[in-house]
Amino acid sequence: MTAALTVDLVTELAATSPRVVVIGDLILDGWWDGQAERMSREAPVPVVEIAHRRFAAGGAANTAVNLAAMGAQVRVVGAIGNDDAGRRLRVILEEAGVDTRDIIETDAADTIAKNRIVSEDQVIVRLDDVSSAGYPASVLADVADAAARAAAWADAEVICDYGCGLLSAEVLEKLASREQRPRTCIVDAHDLSRTAALHPDVVTPNADECSGLCDGLDLDDRPGSVARCREAIIEASGARSAVVTLDREGSVVLGEDGSTHRTYAHPAHEQQASGAGDTFTAALSLALSCDVPLALAADLAQLAADIVVRLHGTSVCSSADLRSELSPSDDQASDVDELSAAIAEHRASGRRIVFTNGCFDVLHRGHTASLRQAKHLGDVLVVAINDDASVRRLKGPDRPVNSAADRAAVLAALECVDYVTVFSTDTPIPLLEQLKPDVYAKGGDYTPQMLEETAVVRGYGGTVHVLDYVESHSTSGVVEQIRDRRPTRATEPG
Repeated sequence: MTAALTVDLVTELAATSPRVVVIGDLILDGWWDGQAERMSREAPVPVVEIAHRRFAAGGAANTAVNLAAMGAQVRVVGAIGNDDAGRRLRVILEEAGVDTRDIIETDAADTIAKNRIVSEDQVIVRLDDVSSAGYPASVLADVADAAARAAAWADAEVICDYGCGLLSAEVLEKLASREQRPRTCIVDAHDLSRTAALHPDVVTPNADECSGLCDGLDLDDRPGSVARCREAIIEASGARSAVVTLDREGSVVLGEDGSTHRTYAHPAHEQQASGAGDTFTAALSLALSCDVPLALAADLAQLAADIVVRLHGTSVCSSADLRSELSPSDDQASDVDELSAAIAEHRASGRRIVFTNGCFDVLHRGHTASLRQAKHLGDVLVVAINDDASVRRLKGPDRPVNSAADRAAVLAALECVDYVTVFSTDTPIPLLEQLKPDVYAKGGDYTPQMLEETAVVRGYGGTVHVLDYVESHSTSGVVEQIRDRRPTRATEPG
């Protein structure tokens, strides 16, 4: 196995296709989007007119679908109700390639569901449908038996305890007393003292959970505080090693041999993201099940978490996402057919596609401001640039200054840009008809009525969004200043 965080490592992990069983609380995550343009007469609360409902696997189910997307063979053990939410969650898991034979379905409890009501990228309220009665003893016994069966099949097991009642003291006792268990056990639990009897190989507490194990963390130096609390964390969790996740501060790895390793997050603009911890655990488990060293496994997990926090909702990181992130940032522009296939995959995962276009000849602050704003309108930003011939038709014989290949490379290096493609027509209408993005974004020097593309986009149900206008920033002005050798501002010493 490759001993570095590279595209080859991701490819080898997917090719190995380890067998992983995920045991824990299965949750249906809902993201309901709509407009809130008025207040209710019944109470001082906004009225949200729901326009779109998206559902995703949450909790242990989210860990399972992420593992499957990264190349693992996955079986999931848990319980769902005999209800619409349970049936929806089972379909989501099966469509993701997760084996659901070990899910226990019961009439005695409802499927756990967490629905967020969202307007203008802001969560207004979250509605948690959680049964207060708990699971009957017969269901818990069936879960323990299913976990034992799956353990005999798996290379690794991931135990996800969100405190929803499935992993009762009785179930944990049966898991701890099994004669046969996978060679690697990873535990992600809100209360790691409850799972200490499992003696896991690795636990993955977040900052709050870690603080509960070691009487608090130093808020001014959380990474250093984690390292100083090593003995308390290991003793309280019963684990051989730990990876403590610290959100924007990355994670701290406490190795069994006394070593300490730090990963560094690449914070994204705030999105309504959920489940990045599940993705982290999934990538870590995938690597550990293939005997990748813990520090390298944590680096891979951090990369996977960085990818999903850029997305809205509960999202999945795939092997393709990891390979794309590890590929050189100056990749050529995407072929239209390849781009169309990639967009179809994103759309199937519930991601919102934003499309914008232009020449982007000499990139300046006006461009980057507009691109960042466009990315905030959805999850995936596609930038289509005019080829060199169409730029000459639009701008004159002395343009473009930079070739299409160079322009694409610069745009592809921007964190807010997900895909770049090149088109040869005077308008991007053929591309819009093929890709059908959810949002068509255009610069503030236009109105929807001025654009030929508006009728096309609205015709297939999309939205046209005019971006804010950034004054005094144009490529033509920059080119003219360069030619006249006039500086844009006084330069500072050094």
